[in-house]
Amino acid sequence: MIAPSILSADFANLARDARAVAGSDWLHVDVMDAHFVPNLTLGLPVVQSLLKATDIPLDCHLMIEDPGRWAPPYAEAGAHNVTFHAEAAEDPIAVARDIRAAGAKAGLSVKPNTPIEPYLEILREFDTLLVMSVEPGFGGQSFIASVLEKARIVRNLVDAGALRLIVEIDGGINADTIEQAAEAGIDCFVAGSAVYNTADPGATVQSLRSIAAAHRG
Repeated sequence: MIAPSILSADFANLARDARAVAGSDWLHVDVMDAHFVPNLTLGLPVVQSLLKATDIPLDCHLMIEDPGRWAPPYAEAGAHNVTFHAEAAEDPIAVARDIRAAGAKAGLSVKPNTPIEPYLEILREFDTLLVMSVEPGFGGQSFIASVLEKARIVRNLVDAGALRLIVEIDGGINADTIEQAAEAGIDCFVAGSAVYNTADPGATVQSLRSIAAAHRG
């Protein structure tokens, strides 16, 4: 699965840039509040507008404080998958259940330096694990390969039948790094500048999908 990140799109032409990646599995939307991360991007009104402009399922990544309050409305609006950060939630299970009750899949994200082991027991409450391979907050950063060990741990649990979820990765994904990520067992790849900084974003999505499939562990 390829999920182009609109963080690298033209914010003045989001509907156009969503059409440019028609055929993508998800459209990744980074919501930042300038508190949990030092950047500010967009919020629920823009997501509501995007939902009217594209049929691609929206994958909303909430890099925000207090996800228990702010995450469910994204599900209610029609987002397909709503992911929040483990580091921001006092009760991740409660937030996940509220997201699911509101009609979306629930995702948990962990920063590069956050160990996955403390969260393995609660992952059965989630549909997606988003492994951050850069520090959240800004696009265009370099890929941190050491986070792939987290993906391997969870992949093994999924393959053994202990968990049922999509393993997703976000940060520094391009034609080179997607090979490593695929070999580690990643299911869904978020790519921003690697897609939108090309002449044909739609063709790039197809190319990345082919590379990932060829190296899938």
